[in-house]
Amino acid sequence: MISKSERAVNYTILVVLAGVVLVPIANFILAALSSDRAGRPTLDDLRWDNFTTAWQSAGFSRSMTVSLTITVAVVIGGVLLAVLGGYGFGVLGIVGEKVIFPVVLLGMMISLEAIIVPLYYQLKPLGLTNSLPGIILIQLGTGVPFGVFWMRAAFRALPRSLFESAEIDGAGPMRLLWSIAVPLIRPAVYTLILLSFMWTWNDYFLSLVFLHGDNQTATVALGVFQGKYVTQINLMAAGGLIVAAPVLILYVFFQRKFISGMLAGAIKE
Repeated sequence: MISKSERAVNYTILVVLAGVVLVPIANFILAALSSDRAGRPTLDDLRWDNFTTAWQSAGFSRSMTVSLTITVAVVIGGVLLAVLGGYGFGVLGIVGEKVIFPVVLLGMMISLEAIIVPLYYQLKPLGLTNSLPGIILIQLGTGVPFGVFWMRAAFRALPRSLFESAEIDGAGPMRLLWSIAVPLIRPAVYTLILLSFMWTWNDYFLSLVFLHGDNQTATVALGVFQGKYVTQINLMAAGGLIVAAPVLILYVFFQRKFISGMLAGAIKE
């Protein structure tokens, strides 16, 4: 039983930590709405048109569409491959799993900076540089290893007796996957969707190297915009909020599922 003093200390710590997180966010939002070029908060004169100016000046209409196209394709393809791979490793078992699975995990350990140059020259003859299919393929290759690792852990947390009972009733492997296993690990799937969306949307390095011109992503467009308006902090902050908005909105809608999915791995059946 927690005493009143302990509860008071806990709430005090939580309030302080919330303040540490929320105060900088509030300052950033006020800077984006500021009429002052230096971004100093001006509560009496909030300029909502800063977002319109930033949107038009940075050309976010095109770049946000490119980023959304890449991100949606990577999330759908990556999560599907991760679910299938995790199911194979975690439930079905495959021949040579003790060798193949560490090889898959090796994809999480290789630094992207170490392979970016050979990767560029491998894709260039195939016409996959400065193309959306090329960057989607790279994002899938770098993201699926973690997805398989994540989903394997989620599948292995399910009781084996559940699958054995379904098999006795005549359920096949795909029926086991989509009708029984996936509904039970839905929080883990939602968490993977959110993480994959966030990592792909926020990518800057790959997009800077492989895409340019009309294929420029939102993060790269933001970098170019900030270079032009380096002295106008209010517009830079407005542009940053525009690019961050999709991830923030997605997190707000899925925060409960995200938290439950993160905690699911700590529960051992």
